[in-house]
Amino acid sequence: MALSVCGPVSTDRQGRELIEHGTPLFPVACYHDNISEAEVPWHWHDELEILVVETGITRVSVNGTDYMVRQGEGFFVNTGALHGVWNEGAEPCYLQSVVFHPRLVGGSVDSILWQKYLEPLISDPCRPCVHFANTQEWEKDASKTIQLAWQACVSEMEGFEFEVRERLSRLIFLLTKNCPKAEKRPSEKALRDGERIKIMLQYIQEHYDGELTLAKIAESAAVSENECLRCFHSMIGSTPIQYVKQVRIQKAAELLVSTNRKISDIGAECGFQEMSYFAKTFRELKGCTPGEFRRKMAGLKE
Repeated sequence: MALSVCGPVSTDRQGRELIEHGTPLFPVACYHDNISEAEVPWHWHDELEILVVETGITRVSVNGTDYMVRQGEGFFVNTGALHGVWNEGAEPCYLQSVVFHPRLVGGSVDSILWQKYLEPLISDPCRPCVHFANTQEWEKDASKTIQLAWQACVSEMEGFEFEVRERLSRLIFLLTKNCPKAEKRPSEKALRDGERIKIMLQYIQEHYDGELTLAKIAESAAVSENECLRCFHSMIGSTPIQYVKQVRIQKAAELLVSTNRKISDIGAECGFQEMSYFAKTFRELKGCTPGEFRRKMAGLKE
């Protein structure tokens, strides 16, 4: 198993991640992410995701709500939840994360494990995520369990598959025991907003290198411009155009790190027609110029 490569997030028309985590025989993958170098943009997937912050502070956003997750703390993201991960602060942030399909723990849908533990958890729209802030003993247990699952996954020692499944099963038990089902279900409006934002985010991902307007983004989800603005503000706390800028800068950052291409060519490919505007926007979002960012990231790899 070892570590899987965490590259740019590839998604379908609705923002659903297309990466296969693990294999059909053992559907689990573990990652060691440097969020300072490559933030994780908004996306969603059918798998469950768990992580522990190794160093630094990360901001995990799920369905429009931000969580500050600090060193040693853990986090759980449910299936289908729209989420993204960003570095918070000036210090480098590293994550240990595991993405796995529910069937690895629950087995078939007619098993007691699936029906008693997995199904109530993954079908509950009131529990898109859980932050293990380590203020309670069970949260400390959960964070430690994530670390042990990750370590077993990386080690590939004989029989590691049993240990990984055992740790993940332990985590699911802790979640179902300590996070009761919420009484209030999200409104139909909130659920509808979630589906619309997935469509609009993916439209931006597909067209970030061209001309993007509020009208075009709204049209992609068959909503009015005002409804588009409201939906973005409600779900991800940003305007559509602000999000476009974030996507373009993130794409540019990836190219600055992974290629030796000219900075001006990268800016143009990412939708910036003027180099001065590209440099200004990059500094606003990354705190440095594109050239400084490239040199900084090269230094971290040495």
